[in-house]
Amino acid sequence: MYIKEICLEGFKSYATRTVVPGFDPFFNAITGLNGSGKSNILDSICFVLGITNLQQVRAANLQELVYKQGQAGITKATVSIIFDNSDRSRSPLGYADHSEITVTRQIVVGGRNKYLINGKLAQPSQVQNLFHSVQLNVNNPHFLIMQGRITKVLNMKPPEILSMLEEAAGTRMYETKKEFALKTLEKKQSKVDEINKLLDQEILPALEKLRKERMQYMQWANGNAELDRLKRFCVAYEYVQAETIRDSAVGEVGRVKAKITEIDNDAERTKVEIQDMETNISKLTAQKEATMGGEVKTLSDEVDSLSKSLVQEVSVLESKEDTLKGEKENAEKIIHNIEDLKQSIEGKAIALQKSEQEAADLNKSFEDLSKSLEDLEKEHQAVLAGKSSGNEEKCLEDQLGDAKVAVGTAETELKQLKTKISHCEKELGEKTRQLKSKRAEAVDVENELNSRRKGLEKVEIELENLPYKEGQMEALQKDRASELELIQKLKDEVRDHSAQLANVQFNYRDPVKNFDRTKVKGVVAKLIKVKDSSAMTALEVTAGGKLFNVVVDSENTGKQLLQNGELRRRVTIIPLNKIQPNNVHPRVQQSATRLVGKENAKLALSLVGFDKELESAMEYVFGGTFVCRTTEAAKEVAFNQEIRTPSVTLEGDIFQPSGLLTGGSR
Repeated sequence: MYIKEICLEGFKSYATRTVVPGFDPFFNAITGLNGSGKSNILDSICFVLGITNLQQVRAANLQELVYKQGQAGITKATVSIIFDNSDRSRSPLGYADHSEITVTRQIVVGGRNKYLINGKLAQPSQVQNLFHSVQLNVNNPHFLIMQGRITKVLNMKPPEILSMLEEAAGTRMYETKKEFALKTLEKKQSKVDEINKLLDQEILPALEKLRKERMQYMQWANGNAELDRLKRFCVAYEYVQAETIRDSAVGEVGRVKAKITEIDNDAERTKVEIQDMETNISKLTAQKEATMGGEVKTLSDEVDSLSKSLVQEVSVLESKEDTLKGEKENAEKIIHNIEDLKQSIEGKAIALQKSEQEAADLNKSFEDLSKSLEDLEKEHQAVLAGKSSGNEEKCLEDQLGDAKVAVGTAETELKQLKTKISHCEKELGEKTRQLKSKRAEAVDVENELNSRRKGLEKVEIELENLPYKEGQMEALQKDRASELELIQKLKDEVRDHSAQLANVQFNYRDPVKNFDRTKVKGVVAKLIKVKDSSAMTALEVTAGGKLFNVVVDSENTGKQLLQNGELRRRVTIIPLNKIQPNNVHPRVQQSATRLVGKENAKLALSLVGFDKELESAMEYVFGGTFVCRTTEAAKEVAFNQEIRTPSVTLEGDIFQPSGLLTGGSR
């Protein structure tokens, strides 16, 4: 490769476009008058080659390289060198297919500086790599042998000669890169040491403290949860006990209602008997009025008063029945203390016996009075018949007076006895109800006590049968602590992995009300399925940053997400209706297959699976790149004149048609 032609425009003394052709492949000399611009042509060559020491081109800054430093209306300087690249054996890497290589450098007043290779923009490093690959390093101190330096070169020492030979052979470039890499490694190592020191002194102690606090909090939370569980268990137990007591109370109320019904039936029967007795009394009274004269009228009036008294007693009985009904309504509300009930059962049983005895005595007295009344009536009949009562000493008038007195006494005693009977019956009924309720409650309490004792014995037996050993609890606690620590470590690892995969997560808020979330398809990395696991690295390199782009249905959806979606990180959105796919022409694909074989070169798009509606987005991400199994196949695909398509090896090395190579450890 040698210089074929130089074109200068606005560079130093060349204000207008000037073309210098006719360079020889081996030796060239520039001659002319003083001030004609001979040195400026050499300066332009150094300028294009990327010289960094501007003193070599007699300038303090890049602006001085522009014609009259831009004061003559010319604000930019452009130099283009056309290299003859017909000798393929000595051509730069990646440019073997080009017969000519045009390198252009342009500067603008104000500091703008750009390079072009074959009319395309290029980075300065790309230009330097191009020249270094053919052993051209303009920044080599021995690249230019100026006037007065020939003797110095001839007198060089062996190390200096070795350095010059390294530059000429092109190995110096790699030494420079090595030194730069070593310096970079030292800087990175110092940064790593500083970070490790910060971790050891500040972050790790704080993290350990937070872990301990978290463990304590977890223990406290577990204790609270256990306490809540036990409280719920106690509430459930109390609820079951209350239901049991309620069921027993319902059964007792049923029995009390049955007893009340029986008492009501007895009362009805008593009413019927009383009505029969009133009927008999009325009949007897009528007979007495018919048989007795006016003298016995008083006795009949007294019998009427007795009947009235009987009616009053019946009304009292009815009022008692009403009171009994009221007691029915209050029967369900009776709750007493169990211990006091046990102490009062015996006394009330004795009182009940006394009441029964008194009632029996009263019934006996009532029977005696009834018999005496019958005897008096018989005597009265005898008197009416003109007979004596058996007491011959008294006259009939005296005997009648005694009979009236006896009748009054009997009536008084009868009233008292009825009052006592009603009072005793009432008290008897109340005592009977209380006794039954107390007995039922006592039976329930004894049953509950027996069940509690059985449960306690069962728990003691289970406790004795437990296979517990001394120190087993402490060992289990230690195991639990170690397991908790392991769980914490695993959670930390999960958190670290989640942080590493943060770009895969895409969280957003609905930008508008009733937003259709199906419009947002998701991150590209989640929308694909790799068909061949061996090509994962190649696919990741092919997609690059596009792997974390977000696919949506239209540009309107993307605009809404960017404006109102409250996104937590910067994202690139791919609208399906606007994206332009990057496809490989079928002819190019066929050429690659013929060149290296179908199995050695596959389109990256064919190695991933996706939904049909996402085809345009996937063509944009993975289209236009071949995945090759070997480096040789990738090189053939990238640099072949018919194909010239970027290719990626399975290890992740990239070959660009422009000659750019990217690779190394991942």
